[in-house]
Amino acid sequence: MSCKVSFTSLGCAKNQVNCEQMMALVQAAGHEITADPDGADVAVVNTCGFLASACEEAIGCILELAELKQAGRLKKILVTGCMAQRYQAGVLEELPEIDGILGTGSYGDIAAAIGEVLEGARPCRLGNIHTAPQNGPRILSTPPWYAYLRIAEGCGNHCAYCVIPSLRGRYRSRPMEELLDEAAELASAGVKELLVIAQDITRYGTDLNGEHQLAALLRELCRLDFHWIRLHYLYPGEITEELIDTIASEPKILPYLDIPIQHCSDGILKAMNRRDTKESIRALFRALRARIPGLVLRTSVITGLPGEGEAEFEELCAFLREQKIERAGVFPFSPEEGTRAAKMEHVDGPEAARRAETAVDVQSDIIDAYNESILGEEREVLCEGFDGQAQLFYGRSYAESPEIDGRIWFSAGEEPEPGEFVTVRLTGVMDGELTGERV
Repeated sequence: MSCKVSFTSLGCAKNQVNCEQMMALVQAAGHEITADPDGADVAVVNTCGFLASACEEAIGCILELAELKQAGRLKKILVTGCMAQRYQAGVLEELPEIDGILGTGSYGDIAAAIGEVLEGARPCRLGNIHTAPQNGPRILSTPPWYAYLRIAEGCGNHCAYCVIPSLRGRYRSRPMEELLDEAAELASAGVKELLVIAQDITRYGTDLNGEHQLAALLRELCRLDFHWIRLHYLYPGEITEELIDTIASEPKILPYLDIPIQHCSDGILKAMNRRDTKESIRALFRALRARIPGLVLRTSVITGLPGEGEAEFEELCAFLREQKIERAGVFPFSPEEGTRAAKMEHVDGPEAARRAETAVDVQSDIIDAYNESILGEEREVLCEGFDGQAQLFYGRSYAESPEIDGRIWFSAGEEPEPGEFVTVRLTGVMDGELTGERV
């Protein structure tokens, strides 16, 4: 029996890829995909469970859908993904509004689970998170000019503050041939910007034959008809000389690298089971900037980690000022149940949040200085739309990744289409974002 199914994906881009695969399975089973849960037979919420705040967001979304259900405008609610995996049957007990759950090892069961909830069952499918298939067709939920290519699943880093290995399983690289086939399909569909993602892309291939294979994969991807290739989540200790050479020599690979460091204090890094030191991070950034012209770095840092006193926090702020990292996400430490860090002594939540705000202020000064330093430059910009209120077009250069960085706003005598690359001269800053004019 055919029905209408809506999908909501929360959290990271890796989660979004899982949602795209589920949509394809549901459509192949004969169901209709609808964007609006109002009037749907089944609403699927693909949840994030990385942090307590992400679980709160998911619960809020579920309760909103429950109101539709109570009003008779939605029949069933199916919850999938990391929160379902993390809390399992407890989700069904605590949220009676939910009609069934699928863990991260059971995304492939989505069509069967929809059939079960429509028949009145309350499925709780929790497959093996270490062996769940990663491939399969997708219905892209991104704009047509960019898409994600997830090259691996799981994580083997086991950082003391992180629950991801228990939610996503051990690190598993996808076969290169499979990735190249999927990438070729994306290129044929008109995708111009390919975002290569995984929890840790630098480790790609090491679980297959013990060798780092990311550089080889990237060289093959560069043969395909993409204009930009962007890299997300490179762990510092796994960046090889071959990889740096490949990034520097391949014009399609953007000089934008997302390298999460989390902190710079040697003591904190060691306690958190990070394999880096302040000096190794400093040396890596120095080498990258020397060999990759125009490099823009993105990182993430956590304030209030166990072991962080005022001295360690000041050390972190000084490191940010010294390195002038162009993009940074700053997060207060969240003691997540089931992690070693949650049992360690740490500052309270309000103090971690205060430190995060201070670090954001430090980073804002760095971003402002960077923006001022590039005024007058001409940059290739991928146009993504027009804002009628501002009467300006907007888009991104190599220095802005979708969803997480800002936009470039520009005027244009000759109107570009969304998905078109144009040259923009940078002339100013508006609310922290760059402005310019089409050349």
